[in-house]
Amino acid sequence: MALDNETVQTIARLARIKIDQSDVDKTRASLENILDLVAQMEAVDTSGIEPMTHPFDATMRLRADEVSESDQRDRFQAIAPSTERGLYLVPKVID
Repeated sequence: MALDNETVQTIARLARIKIDQSDVDKTRASLENILDLVAQMEAVDTSGIEPMTHPFDATMRLRADEVSESDQRDRFQAIAPSTERGLYLVPKVID
């Protein structure tokens, strides 16, 4: 995809990036390469490809879902400034 220098400067302004006038041509070439790569990836037929959760065929190592600590809510809430029905009460900060 061909970009002109004005478009590159507009993109830089929108991205809040300062590009020196001497670097505009180099930046334009880099952006064109990125857009060409995106166009190549869009051209690939992925209709029969299942989405992946991870690029490697690895299984997740999960631990057993077991309770390892006792319930101490009452003990912790006893020292809290304000609680009600098992919940901590805090001052309202947003109207």
